Parts: sequence; structure tokens; C-alpha cells
Amino acid sequence: MISLNSPTDPVERLVNSAVNESDLSSESSASEELRQEVRKKLGLDLPVFYINLSSLAESDTLYRIAERSHQENLSKLTKLYGNWSEIQAYYSSLKNLEKAVGQFKADSSLNATYSSNKLTTYKNKSILGAKSLFELNDDNKIIEQISVLDTLYQLRLFSSLNPILKSVKLKYSKIKRNTTNWKNYIPTIQFNGFLNQYHLWLFGDSDRNRGGVIRGDFGKSYIDNKSVGDKMLEMFPYSFFLVIISIILAYLISIPLGIYSAYKKDTLFDNVVSVLVFMLYSLPSFFVATWLLYQFSNPDNLLWFPSNGVKNPATYNNDWSWYDMDSIKHQAPYFVLPIIAFTYSSFAFTNRIMRVSMIDVLGADYIRTARAKGLSERHVILKHGLRNGLLPIITMFSNVFPAAIGGSVILETIFGIPGMGGAVYEAILGIDIPMIVAVFTLTGALTVTGYLISDVLYAIVDPRISYSKK
Repeated sequence: MISLNSPTDPVERLVNSAVNESDLSSESSASEELRQEVRKKLGLDLPVFYINLSSLAESDTLYRIAERSHQENLSKLTKLYGNWSEIQAYYSSLKNLEKAVGQFKADSSLNATYSSNKLTTYKNKSILGAKSLFELNDDNKIIEQISVLDTLYQLRLFSSLNPILKSVKLKYSKIKRNTTNWKNYIPTIQFNGFLNQYHLWLFGDSDRNRGGVIRGDFGKSYIDNKSVGDKMLEMFPYSFFLVIISIILAYLISIPLGIYSAYKKDTLFDNVVSVLVFMLYSLPSFFVATWLLYQFSNPDNLLWFPSNGVKNPATYNNDWSWYDMDSIKHQAPYFVLPIIAFTYSSFAFTNRIMRVSMIDVLGADYIRTARAKGLSERHVILKHGLRNGLLPIITMFSNVFPAAIGGSVILETIFGIPGMGGAVYEAILGIDIPMIVAVFTLTGALTVTGYLISDVLYAIVDPRISYSKK
């Protein structure tokens, strides 16, 4: 659904990047063959789904038309007039006109009558006029554009195009004369079998060199035509590393602090910590990240860290593995400031959640009973209270995995981290639908994984929770 309703035509984007279209008449056979090849590789020459719910008026082969804008316009015409056979004939006449205009060459005998600049102007005007008819469905605008072309083709220069334009006018008049709007109200069901776009996207096809999503093949990026799966494999480790390290550090700091604040509720320590945490929580993460860069990315300071990227291309050895000590020493300074920014963004919230949870737990009856038995305060809090107080924290932990695939768009952009956050940002700006769909798909899968791990941790922390059938 995302791919079909995206505001960009993938075929045009991929073809335009490969073919120079500076000249308006560059509809060469080579570019048309490339367009058909791209459509076949993307599976756009197939029906959308296993079944198709439509009306009697609609065409069941509209997907075979290469240009998406043409498909959308023909669909609108069908809803207006309901006679696909006449609309199809009109569309064929427009294609004939487009082809004739693209192949048009002025008679050499007219060179003295028209200057080269005027010839180019007239020809471009003819091309644009013919192309615009493919986008029009309003009756008045269609008639107006045909009239403009008719006036232009009265020139001796375009005498050969007059019969083709007359055919267009005739075909359009038949559409209005033979209107069958009632067909739009009769539903039909068409079964397409397994040869459809969704099946190709999900399971792939060896003939089309597609592995399918279940094999990790999300297609090619519209930006650089690289495999989306390969790009994500390069970016995911950075986002995953930053998220995991920041979550571990945030938990190591915020959980003990939250426990102690709950134990010392309403004391001077708790009030001071609460004020400091709320002050930190009120600061936006992008502000903190920018401040860190200003303070600690200045070479004049004694404590200095790199401001951008994850390594220095001039000194980094590509033969190093990520676990080599030389590689760790080289890249570690680049991650200090990003980890601080990532940790800060989750520390304050985690601390507040832990404090509130422990306050509720420490007021429970079983805590009073444990104290009445003479157990030490340390044993009561860490043995009886902590296990139940961790349940909200475990719920938060379920978001770690989807956060790793989505990353932090703002923070990764500020620090120049080539992670998933930056990839999402570029994909949105470039309307890179395969990358966006891949991120959505993997985020959904990792969200389910996170909830599953959280359910397992619930049972480990609280023995009262059981998922066995009785």
C-alpha cells in the first residue's frame, strides 16, 4: 500500500537517473526499453494482489500501462464515463500522437520560412501539448488543449500531424457519446493467482532476480540504486551499538538512583535529585547534543573529541576488523559524545519511572510483612522490592529493538553517524520508498521481538507470572 500510494513513480525516477532527458523529444526506443525493463524488474507489470475488487467499468489490465500518471488519469476517466473500451481507444490515439510528435522532423523546404529557434519553439510546444492530454480528465480542459493543438497544427509545418489529432478528437467524442456510468456501480472480483506484485515483493522470483522480503531482499534504493538490504547491514550496527550502550548506561545509573530516591522519599536527597532530573528532562536532546559539540569538539580545549562521523578516512585502515584493538582505539573517541547524548535522552525518564515504581512497591503489604519478619532493609529492598519494581523498566526495554532500527534521526544527523536514523532521514527527503518500507517492516518485526523478550523477562523477574496453559 505504501509503494502504490507513494507520491513518486519509481520507474520514472530510475529511468531518469540513467537517461539524459534534457531534450523534450528524447523518447527514444532505448529509454522506452529501459522503462519496460525497470517495470518488469520491479514487478509493476503484474496485477497488485491475489484478487482484485473493482467495478464492471474498470479495466482489469490497467497495471500494464507503464506511466503511473497515465494509469491514474485513465482511472479517473473511467469513473467519469464508465466505458473502458472507448477510453482505451482514446488512449491509443494519444499514444499515436505522442509517437508522431516525438518522431516529427520539419520538411527541409520550410527552413527558409521558419528560423531554427522558431522551429524548436513550435516543436517543444507541440510535444508539451500532446503530453498534457495524458494528464487531463476535465472535459473543458481537454477540449481547450485539443483546440490549442488544432490551431498549432493548422500551420503548414505540422500538416502531417493533423489527421492524427482528428483521430484523437473523434475518439474523445465517442467517450462522451457512449457514456455508461451505470457500470461503476456493478462490483466484480478478479482472481490473479500467485503472479502478482505482493507475492513478488514477499516471496521473490528467480526469473526476475528478486529474493523477496522473507529472504531479506527489499529491492533497490531509488537514491543510489543499491540494495536496500546491503545498505541496512552497513548502517544497523552503528544504531544498534549506540542504542544498546546508551540503554545499559542509563539503566546502570538511573535504576540505583531511582531505588535510593524512592527509599529516601521526600528527603533532601530525593528533592535535590528530583529537581536535577526534571531540569535535565526539560532540555531537548538536540540542544544537549549541540552544546556537547560546542564544548568538547573544540581543538583548543584540553578535553577534545571528534565532532562528526565514526572514523577518520585518512588514518583508518580498512583491513582492521571492528574487534581489533587498533580499530577500537581509533573509533572510540568518535562515540563518546553521541553515547552521552543518547544516554541523557533516556536517563531522566528511566529514573522517574524507577522511582515511582519503587515507591508503589515499598508501600505494599508484603514489604511491611518482610520488614516485620526482621529482614534487613537491604534484603527487603533488593530481594523483595526490586523484582516487582523492575516490571515497568522491562516494559520500556521492549522498545530497545525497534529503536535500534529507527535510530535517532536528530542525534545521528547532528553527530554524522551513518546509522539507521540518518538513513530514515535521507529516505524521507528523497522519497526512497523501498528504504522506508524496509524500515517499517523491520521495525514491526523487532517490536514483536521486543515484546516477546519482555514477556520472558516478566516471568523471570516475577515467578507469579506464568504463560503455561492450565
